Amino acid sequence: MNPLILASEDLDFMIHGVFSYTLFGQELWITTTHVCLLLVILVILTFCIFANRAIKNADPYKEPGAFQNIVELIVEMLDNMITGVMGKSAPKFLNYISTIFIFILISNISGIFGLRAPTADYGVTLPLGLISFGLIFFNKIKHQKVSGFIKGLCEPWPFWAPINIIGDIAVPISLSLRLFANVLSGTVMLALVYGLLPIFVKIGIPAVLHAYLDIFSGAIQTYVFCMLTMTYVTDAIGDN
Repeated sequence: MNPLILASEDLDFMIHGVFSYTLFGQELWITTTHVCLLLVILVILTFCIFANRAIKNADPYKEPGAFQNIVELIVEMLDNMITGVMGKSAPKFLNYISTIFIFILISNISGIFGLRAPTADYGVTLPLGLISFGLIFFNKIKHQKVSGFIKGLCEPWPFWAPINIIGDIAVPISLSLRLFANVLSGTVMLALVYGLLPIFVKIGIPAVLHAYLDIFSGAIQTYVFCMLTMTYVTDAIGDN
């Protein structure tokens, strides 16, 4: 048999069906993406519960513990990042941007723990892009009114409106595809390393790739997604 076929059978992109169920006559599957997504959410919820308890029980007259320092550092870094981009509008969007930042970051780096990153599935990144687009569109209508929105579509010339509409529609697609493609490419590269390279070559290489593809690249893609969302929202608000 062709050795390439044998090698391809050893590739594991971690896309597996866990169990199936029938809904309205259709067979649906719970996959590894759903399981990993649930684990990521549970990790975030657990961290938030302990963080909330640590802050509530903190004694202002005593030196804060290590966990409290970590929580305050995370909050301060996110606050500075969002305020630096959105300015006076930042307080309204702190909760949303901080939430998607933490969710995407934990999802992206979950690969170092042997999970399939949920963001390597377009069914996860597309809703994130659509939610951000909804936030952008809502603020554009709220602050620019319908007349201002229509006027913006017709700039610089009325016949430019179809192109501007396509540009607006492309926002959620661009946001979701950029995140999905970068995370998926890392997953595929690691699967190729684990499945095709001989054992003696794998020593040390996967660790370096995980450090770059999961941690470094994952953090960059998280920052890019949130930065673009903040930029689009700030542009929608304008000078109001």
